[in-house]
Amino acid sequence: MKIRIEPYGDRQLETVVRLSLRAWTPVFDSLQQVIDADVYRSFYPDGWRVSQQKAVEVCTAEDTNVWVAMSAEGDAIGIDTGLTVGFVAVKLHSESSMGEVYMVAVDPDFQGQGIGTALMEFALSWMKDAGMSVAMVETGGDPGHAPARHTYEKLGFGLLPIARYFKKL
Repeated sequence: MKIRIEPYGDRQLETVVRLSLRAWTPVFDSLQQVIDADVYRSFYPDGWRVSQQKAVEVCTAEDTNVWVAMSAEGDAIGIDTGLTVGFVAVKLHSESSMGEVYMVAVDPDFQGQGIGTALMEFALSWMKDAGMSVAMVETGGDPGHAPARHTYEKLGFGLLPIARYFKKL
């Protein structure tokens, strides 16, 4: 699928939130299976969708740079040109010369077509042009995050072995 990557606009917030919630449904289903139920409920007392929608709304924060992937092919393959199919949000930490991929998601209907990789490559290039010397992205170690880990490793990211434990009090 051919895409174009363009700057995010406020009018796209609802679309980005919607595609994000669809994209992360299997991730949160996986998380719910691998962590303690009480801890999970503590993290997401109003449900993960409410928490995740608030996290996605970071697109409007001043310190965040966001781009969207738009379909660039027309009806020949049955897709509307200009359909938002993914996004990436980046934060710069100038004091440490580190760029952070804060969030990335691809609409489930378009996953597996290289869109996530294209968004990540775009973000990495932008970070480098902005003077960053290191790029960082966080993800989960559960099965639901396996596709994300695959993409990051394919792009040359190395894993920092950290163990973070949680216990409900």
